[in-house]
Amino acid sequence: MSNKQPQLKRGLESRHIALMSLGAAIGVGLFLGSAGAIKIAGPAVLLTYAMGGLVIFFVMRALGEIAVEIPVAGSFSRYAQQFLGPLAGFITGWNYWFLWIVTCMAEITAVGIYMTLWFPDSPKWAWALAALVAMTLVNLIAAKVFGEFEFWFAFIKVFAIIAMIVIGLAVILFGIGNGGVATGFSNLWSHGGFMPNGFSGVIGALPIVMFAYLGVEMIGVTAGEANNPKKTLPKAINTVLWRVLIFYIGALTVILSIYPWSDMDGQSSPFVMMFDQVGIRYAAGIINFVVLTAALSSCNSGIFSTGRMLFNLAGQKQAPKIFHNVGKTGVPTVAILFSAIVLLIGVVLNYFVDEKVFIYLTSVSTFGAIWTWLIILFAQIKFRKTLTGDQVNKLSFKNIFYPLGSYFAIAFLFMVVVLMYFNVDTRIALIVGPIWIALLIFFYFVVYKKQKNQGDSF
Repeated sequence: MSNKQPQLKRGLESRHIALMSLGAAIGVGLFLGSAGAIKIAGPAVLLTYAMGGLVIFFVMRALGEIAVEIPVAGSFSRYAQQFLGPLAGFITGWNYWFLWIVTCMAEITAVGIYMTLWFPDSPKWAWALAALVAMTLVNLIAAKVFGEFEFWFAFIKVFAIIAMIVIGLAVILFGIGNGGVATGFSNLWSHGGFMPNGFSGVIGALPIVMFAYLGVEMIGVTAGEANNPKKTLPKAINTVLWRVLIFYIGALTVILSIYPWSDMDGQSSPFVMMFDQVGIRYAAGIINFVVLTAALSSCNSGIFSTGRMLFNLAGQKQAPKIFHNVGKTGVPTVAILFSAIVLLIGVVLNYFVDEKVFIYLTSVSTFGAIWTWLIILFAQIKFRKTLTGDQVNKLSFKNIFYPLGSYFAIAFLFMVVVLMYFNVDTRIALIVGPIWIALLIFFYFVVYKKQKNQGDSF
């Protein structure tokens, strides 16, 4: 009998990972979620996105240092296992699986909501089911097919934002679409000042803004299937900071310059409002298509991530070994199918649960993401301490500003967790998140450790 371990097929090319990393940082959190953040911070929300983006850059550089040296499926869960201990690996892996399950449930429900704009009499659950089935099939075919779909999903989002920035600058500088009257940038400070709610507003918007960055760490999960991780991962990670500057801060600067922040209701998409402002017809339909793409992209990425995380957990004997099977197409078929079956709960919930619950679940995802980012930072610090001076010098992709950058990011993320208490929509995450972590700890010691000590299979 062969003792060869199942291996995922490396089918993700450089362009796939580059666009996936770009698309991961651009989602519903920008297209819709930015409205709530603007309401809290005003134009100074630009500072909030910049602060959050800088911290995420530190997180990604920390992840990149390890991922380039140890490019494995499961990424940070495996690193937590190796450098922080089996309990940390167990919690991180299952927590990441859970946060993407929750996020995907919200996203497939969002697909149903978006489709009713065009088909108002159709049932939302049917569209949610169709999205789940389609994205599951994409993930089952091959990693390259997943990468191809994610490439085009990301391309649509990026194209929409670039078009919005170009059109917006034409209005701001030349008055095109505004009767020839250039609007300029005065709206950034003319309605109560640039920081109308003070620095407390800038800080208060952080829990909402950080949700927008959820998923960027997925670049690390692709390491096990990247054709040339030593080349593709550094390139993708290094562009995170300028992406944030252009696509978040650039886009919102244009929107806030054209449309007074005080006129925003905190519910409607700032993108729709801006397109309406410059007289573009069917603005709602255009943005609805882009946001629909963003939701499908998130679901697609979520199924990819949950499948790989279960595959990794099974490889570490922290999940049923059946999840460590690899299909003929080189993907973890059983793990993907199991995640998809669990996601059917999201379709069923459309019958019984108020939509507000999904907002709460999404805030729980943010808590899970912060846990993941903290684990990445702690694992990188521990990884660096295991190396000799000569080994540090030979690192292919050394973390910059180490260790100050890592410690600053850790302190910042703990601050965001505290701030979640002061936001009504995110406060529930401080209840559900710790309960979920406590359940994982209980399961680890009572079930997993007991079976391991007895020599039984998980």
